[in-house]
Amino acid sequence: MSVSLTASLKKLGIFLAASVAVFVVFTLLISTGVINAYYKRILMTICINIILALSTNLIINFTGQLTLGHSAFMAIGAYAAAAISLKTGLPFVLSLIFGGLVAGLFGFLIGLPTLRLKGDYLAITTMGFCQIIVVAIQNIPQLGGAQGLPGIPGKTTFAWVFFCMILTILVLHNVVSSKQGRAMISVREDEIAAEAMGVNTTRYKVMAFTLGAFFAGLAGGLYAFLMMFIEPTTFNYFKSIDLVIYVVLGGAGNFAGCIASTSILTFLPEALRAFGDLRLVIYPLLLIIIMILRVKNIRVMRLVKMIGRHKGGKEGDSHAAA
Repeated sequence: MSVSLTASLKKLGIFLAASVAVFVVFTLLISTGVINAYYKRILMTICINIILALSTNLIINFTGQLTLGHSAFMAIGAYAAAAISLKTGLPFVLSLIFGGLVAGLFGFLIGLPTLRLKGDYLAITTMGFCQIIVVAIQNIPQLGGAQGLPGIPGKTTFAWVFFCMILTILVLHNVVSSKQGRAMISVREDEIAAEAMGVNTTRYKVMAFTLGAFFAGLAGGLYAFLMMFIEPTTFNYFKSIDLVIYVVLGGAGNFAGCIASTSILTFLPEALRAFGDLRLVIYPLLLIIIMILRVKNIRVMRLVKMIGRHKGGKEGDSHAAA
């Protein structure tokens, strides 16, 4: 067994052990009532948003394609999983897989023509696709139309969202660490140079788009069975913009940063509810501050240390003056 394989297996074992430990801790806190039903719902939403953010991260940060319609695949997965469960009584796990596959199929079909576009043109096209999906669902009576789809069984549990999140992290991390992942990164860095070196750029962009769509559909299915009611406007392009914000603030290709930014920004609106309507001002201001710090590469701990040194220097000066 090679040294690199041994190291990879060791890292995988550590990650899985840490994941199980975190799951056990949260399960104990939930079962003992330390985390009540309200915060449990927020925690589950964070896990779902992390799946969405990581799937968006694959497209934006690893292939360099700006998509503003990723929530459309979440909608497709949510409605496909919920509809197949309600119509046929398909088991929960098979409904989730079905929703992900349908979303992945749409990702492939949409990706083939649209990913030949670049930059702003691609962003506008994906935003238009998102709006088309929302309007189409609103006009399909079998999916509840504009009033939404009720009666979805509440089968999503904390265990399901947590381990689906872990699965997403493992799969996407392995993809970006593979030969295909390096090809995607070459497309991001310089698409013309990648083509000159024989990389089929369209193939790898469609691959990333399809895989990202599959996991967005999986997250949509989990969301549908968690909320037990879905309606089209939940998945409009504002949701896609939220995902782009999570990814941008997380850093370029940074899994840990993407997970941290998604967790913070999902919880932040709930934490600001005590401020009433002022939260509509506070939240954007905090986003602006975080973005400025991110651009200047100033991290939170570094900022705290800078403030501490500044205060310490002032105290030293005052003592010297005395």
